[in-house]
Amino acid sequence: MSDGKHILSAFDRDIEALQAMVLKMGGMVEAAIHDSAASLESRDEELAQKVRDGDKRIDALEEQLNEEAARVVALRAPIASDMRLVLAVIKISTNLERIGDYSKNLAKRTGLLLHLPTIEGAPQSVRRMAREVERMLHDVLDAYIQRDADLARDVRERDADVDQMYTAIFREFLTFMMEDPRNITACMHLHFIAKNIERMGDHVTSIADHVIYTIEGAAPGSKRPKADRTSVDRIET
Repeated sequence: MSDGKHILSAFDRDIEALQAMVLKMGGMVEAAIHDSAASLESRDEELAQKVRDGDKRIDALEEQLNEEAARVVALRAPIASDMRLVLAVIKISTNLERIGDYSKNLAKRTGLLLHLPTIEGAPQSVRRMAREVERMLHDVLDAYIQRDADLARDVRERDADVDQMYTAIFREFLTFMMEDPRNITACMHLHFIAKNIERMGDHVTSIADHVIYTIEGAAPGSKRPKADRTSVDRIET
């Protein structure tokens, strides 16, 4: 075996190991989205605590991924097309870590909402929104592994559905608050939760952009317009 083939084979093995770590991290984040929304709907503080505790493992895996990616760059000195694969790992892991943070934030508010009036239908609406983001994340990770740019584009467009869900929920909360001031505190917490989920969708869209760039060598031609029509500023907690 020539040195060139040896180096290529070693790089391929490194990339496969990095991608396996991305999938592991993605699975952990999918579970965090699912469990955080479920804990809200079922008012399950124990499940919410599980999400909060699990975020530390997500953070640790992101750090491990970044260290391993840096090692691959230093050791293999990849060419431009190969470098895109390594950079995609770093960028995708960063997006996954942020989604995990938003899931943790959602779980934090579950405990607070246990002591406040129940807003009829709100937990179910929030969970539907979270389920859509969870499905988007699952599909974009499939697109990453299968090198399927069309699937990544489909995920990118589906973020508009999440934005529309958020806008509808936001309007519902305004109605509840105007009808009864006693609902204001609970609705504000639920609004933060819905906004966190909307931001999760944005990060999934960013992953889709990284997937498309990795496959095609160019970012998507146009920025997808946001379908969130509320007048509030973006909120990150």
